[in-house]
Amino acid sequence: MAIDYPSSFQKDRIWTVYTDWIPAPNIGKNPELYELENDAIARDGRLDAALIGIADWTSKVLLDIGTGTGYWLPRYATKAHEVIGVEPDPGLLPRAQERVQDLPNARAIAGSAEHIPLSDNSVDIAHARFAYFFGAGAEKGLAEVLRVLKPGGSLVVIDNSWELGDFAKLLKIATEGNAAMDPDAAREWWQDRGATRVDVLGGWACKSPGELQEILRMEFASDVVDQFWNYEHDGGASISYGFAIYRVRN
Repeated sequence: MAIDYPSSFQKDRIWTVYTDWIPAPNIGKNPELYELENDAIARDGRLDAALIGIADWTSKVLLDIGTGTGYWLPRYATKAHEVIGVEPDPGLLPRAQERVQDLPNARAIAGSAEHIPLSDNSVDIAHARFAYFFGAGAEKGLAEVLRVLKPGGSLVVIDNSWELGDFAKLLKIATEGNAAMDPDAAREWWQDRGATRVDVLGGWACKSPGELQEILRMEFASDVVDQFWNYEHDGGASISYGFAIYRVRN
């Protein structure tokens, strides 16, 4: 698989080209706008509070799989003993590395769910936010995560809930991307692997209605956003968002 390296990519960095990863359709195409989406999630705060309640990473080693630009790494590092971000996209990893370069307990390295360059039993908690790489057919990635987790460690995967919040309405209107996935099949896949599920109602708290619309148009086709905005939304700067959180213990 040929990769066009961005002009900002430093050739002297050690890099392994992984051929079995799929670029994310949102952050991979528009990382700056995706940062605003992360800002909106962080500003709302309810998802992070739920994650800490499910598997607290205080004084633990936390692995962030598919870390992207490393947005969450500094936030994790305020509580964790060590934070490691793994990212296969050569257009995103340098941003993550720059973000944590002054943090003594955080680093970002090349890797993917199927190829984690860490030792066996070296991680307490692994996070995967909105992971396109987990679900049916992802058995190899799950096995690799379990390999690096310590006994008693937890994989925590954040996915979309189709039952809660305004975002679920968008998923039901749309037909492509995440909306093309079968939520019942995903739930059954995780159940078959011994996962527990917690549904959390959180949200996006954007700075303006215009910013919210821009983020939505990154995630969904314009006609889907128009229908939602005209008939399902109050015109404000926030939406409610249902998160499905799966936890697998090693």
